[in-house]
Amino acid sequence: MKILGMEKLSLVDFDGYVASTLFTGGCNFRCPFCHNSPLVLNYQKVQEISLEEIENFFNKRKGIIEGVCITGGEPTLYNDLPNLCEFIKKFGLKVKLDTNGTNPQMIKTLFDSGLCDYFAMDIKNDKDNYSKIIGIENFNTSLVEKSVELFLTSNINYEFRTTLIEEFHKEENIYAIGKWIKGANKYFMQKFIGYLLNLIFLLGWGIFFLLQGRLAFCY
Repeated sequence: MKILGMEKLSLVDFDGYVASTLFTGGCNFRCPFCHNSPLVLNYQKVQEISLEEIENFFNKRKGIIEGVCITGGEPTLYNDLPNLCEFIKKFGLKVKLDTNGTNPQMIKTLFDSGLCDYFAMDIKNDKDNYSKIIGIENFNTSLVEKSVELFLTSNINYEFRTTLIEEFHKEENIYAIGKWIKGANKYFMQKFIGYLLNLIFLLGWGIFFLLQGRLAFCY
């Protein structure tokens, strides 16, 4: 699978753990507010980070890094995602997956095999308004609904989360989401930081492209 970025130290991506974050390329959504759009559009042009490089880092930071967050893009697009999780596990690290929930079978596989310790699934909006926020017309939410049901009816460690955007999320949308995921272990709502700050963030990505030719954060 394509690993296009690595944040070597994160204290916020994996709650309770000192973590590293791996970024995969490609996504089946086109959310206009995405902070990681370079990983969605034209990601094929980004130089990959090798497993050897990642392995060397994990060995160097042994005893410091406790877990790894796999995010994207959308990691579950890759059939070999379990192999990456297994690779991480061999270092004694916990694994967290960020997902949009469009591949419930992959989620189940990772849980049943014990290859993923924690899942964070984005709930983009209520079911009737999903298309508006993910940039795909007439989107069928059936797979997302299956993932929600999987989490709600199992003993998987997970959280749901929604990025609130004024143009898309009104009071009635939040109520509808609440009814949909009623009984969830955890549900977090975070405010979108705004298009100007998002533009600055994306500009930072662009500068990094030019200077490094790859997406790799060094801390």
